[in-house]
Amino acid sequence: MAQYYASPCDDGVIRARCRPVDCAQRAKPWVLAATIMGSSMAMIDGTVVNVALPTFQQEFSASATQIQWIIEAYALMLASLILVGGALGDRFGRRRIFGIGIVIFVVASAACGLAETATQLIWARAVQGVGGALLAPASLAIISATFDDDERGKAFGTWSAVSAIAMALGPVFGGWLIEHVSWHWIFYINLPIGVFVLAILAWRVPESSDPNATGLDITGAMLAVAGLGGLTFGLIEAARLGFGSGIVLGSLIGGALALAGFVYQEGRARSPMMPLGLFRSSTFSGTNLMTLFLYSALGGTLFFVPLNLIQVQGYSATAAGAAFLPLMIILFLFSRQAGALADRFGARPLLVIGPLVAGLGFALLALPAVGGGYWTTFFPGIFVLAIGMSLSVTPLTTAVMGAVDQSKAGVASGVNNAVARTGGLIAVALFGVVMSAAFQGHLAGELVGLDLGHEDAAAILASGAKLAAAAAPEGLSGALAAQVDTAIKDAFVSGFRAVIYLAVAFAFMSALCSWLFIGRDREPETALPVPEAAAG
Repeated sequence: MAQYYASPCDDGVIRARCRPVDCAQRAKPWVLAATIMGSSMAMIDGTVVNVALPTFQQEFSASATQIQWIIEAYALMLASLILVGGALGDRFGRRRIFGIGIVIFVVASAACGLAETATQLIWARAVQGVGGALLAPASLAIISATFDDDERGKAFGTWSAVSAIAMALGPVFGGWLIEHVSWHWIFYINLPIGVFVLAILAWRVPESSDPNATGLDITGAMLAVAGLGGLTFGLIEAARLGFGSGIVLGSLIGGALALAGFVYQEGRARSPMMPLGLFRSSTFSGTNLMTLFLYSALGGTLFFVPLNLIQVQGYSATAAGAAFLPLMIILFLFSRQAGALADRFGARPLLVIGPLVAGLGFALLALPAVGGGYWTTFFPGIFVLAIGMSLSVTPLTTAVMGAVDQSKAGVASGVNNAVARTGGLIAVALFGVVMSAAFQGHLAGELVGLDLGHEDAAAILASGAKLAAAAAPEGLSGALAAQVDTAIKDAFVSGFRAVIYLAVAFAFMSALCSWLFIGRDREPETALPVPEAAAG
């Protein structure tokens, strides 16, 4: 999923109290530097890769299925293993696991940069996801263990502010690298950063762990990977093979059975990665369900927006990356105000209004056709979407943290974070099915009205597997080739609108979940205080 925003409940992981470790005051800025650089490296990689997707299509002559897997391979391993990554850090040492995650991520980044085929890039991205699943939770837990209660809010504020700036500027810088240097460098840039982080780890960062940490839920992790992987594979391949395919049906059924097994395992495991007892709270269940719908809408939409901007609207990679700056800036500026509103009125009203406003933002993204300036086409939708997300993110953390005992705050935050990533993972695959069906149907209708031979029309439809990267066959006259190009772009816009309508429905479902479930527990919410600087 495109990471143009902080994941929900990152601050919840930091706010969960870990056993403190001795750390000299002069070393604490270095601890922040290492954790910020390490986690930002993983966050930025998602945004930059999305902007690079059209380049990958051209470089590798990749289909829409392949570019989906470039995103999904990373997201699958991250969503499936991030809870295990946190448990590994608690048991074997957070600095150690953070360092291992950095090493894996850096080596995989080098492999991504050296990839000569789409398949090689997909596998390297999967390994990157493993590294991200280790380093992301460990970085937050290191901050929690290093800074005491009086310092933790300020530390998170610094982490949040710098991470927000990095996420905002990352796509712009990545787009510039793609345009003016090479796409390889969006991965190679991680190498010197990773080496620097490892040097700080060895020099300044103290080790910490949880002496009460229990066993690892390896069976649960394997079932989560198998279940999410099966569903993702089945949905992605359904766009190409159809739901009647034995491969697709087998994958979907197998994935569903594996996820059922995962739930069974979590109910009986001694140390479950996702304790089912948390879901006895109506508020906790409701927040996770609304998170699943809202972040599905967001992740699925933001996968296709860069493709629209670059391949249909003609934006450069740099301009496409800059198109998301308003989203990050507004989230950073207004999340704190949303937290104040949640303190005054409660989280539930904002978690109803926020997704509704976000749904309106999605709907505005469906309006642009081909052409027109950014400020009158895509900016209004991104602006309204940002307002909706700003109203949702901080109150979401408040609701999650208030729904459980303080002793469970860390695992509750981790579960919500994983749910958000899972939503984006499944949405990219599901939205791809909708996009493909709408695109192919519209393109077939458009070609009927053109003066094309049967073979040329069939060739164009066959190349439709590349969506907007499809092209007219050689030998057509200039005028006819231009008509085919217009038909392809119009077909993509048609598919994009279908995707957006689904995102609107998901956003409204998110609001409905908030209305029905949040705040319905017998005991009132006792929200933990939100740090003053915890915006973004």
